[in-house]
Amino acid sequence: MPWIQVIEEADADEALQKAYQKVNGDRGKTANILKIHSLLPDTMTAHLDFYMKVMFADGSLSRKQRELIAIVVSAANNCPYCINHHAEALNAYIRDRDLVNQLVKDFTKVDLDPKERAMCNFAVKLTKTPNVMTEADTIALRQADIDDKDILHITLVIGYFNFVNRIALGLDVPFNEEEVKGYKF
Repeated sequence: MPWIQVIEEADADEALQKAYQKVNGDRGKTANILKIHSLLPDTMTAHLDFYMKVMFADGSLSRKQRELIAIVVSAANNCPYCINHHAEALNAYIRDRDLVNQLVKDFTKVDLDPKERAMCNFAVKLTKTPNVMTEADTIALRQADIDDKDILHITLVIGYFNFVNRIALGLDVPFNEEEVKGYKF
């Protein structure tokens, strides 16, 4: 049980019903990380909108790369909710559960291409020690053939997952095997 009240869809007023309908339409069902916003329906839909723009919008970062960043950030924050959700999503793209588990455990032990390695290194540093970031960190991304638009996108994905990890951890957002499965990827 989360540490705050969550209003279920069956008990929702009109504004919350609309929020649930939007989430269900865009994602196929409502994740608990969005249900936790039930006391503030506008934040539920704003959260979903930002998530969709960061994780699904067109761009040169692949969905696999975005999910890889999600896993690395969530593992660095030790956020079981997001690790489990995004391990499921990443596995939908790479179809190798053992590899996904190794990425969760320690991405540095996985044979990643230089671009993905640079993204993961950047993600961990920005997550764990944001106050020591320097221009050299973005230069390292450029050296891995990542342009400024993708650097911004990578940074937004990292920022989003640090945000959502803190919601999940700070409010004890629950999950189980059924809740983790069945989303539109």
